[in-house]
Amino acid sequence: MKTTLDIQDPLLEQVRLIAARDGETLRSLVEQGLRKVVAERSAKPKPFKMRDRSVGTPGAASVYETLSWEEKRALIYEGRGG
Repeated sequence: MKTTLDIQDPLLEQVRLIAARDGETLRSLVEQGLRKVVAERSAKPKPFKMRDRSVGTPGAASVYETLSWEEKRALIYEGRGG
């Protein structure tokens, strides 16, 4: 398929120099560039994985689990007038 592209003169000059140096055509370099962009943008993004930033020993009981509600409340409001 034929199409018309409007490419800035300095960029086009650089591409022509590279094509001449490497013995390739301007068309082949444009196609290579388009294939690269399509491949990069078509790839599925890696799923987000949250890093483990846990504190303490995994599976160990927390000191706070043994406290009564009144003791927990007292710690929460300690120094705050509650």
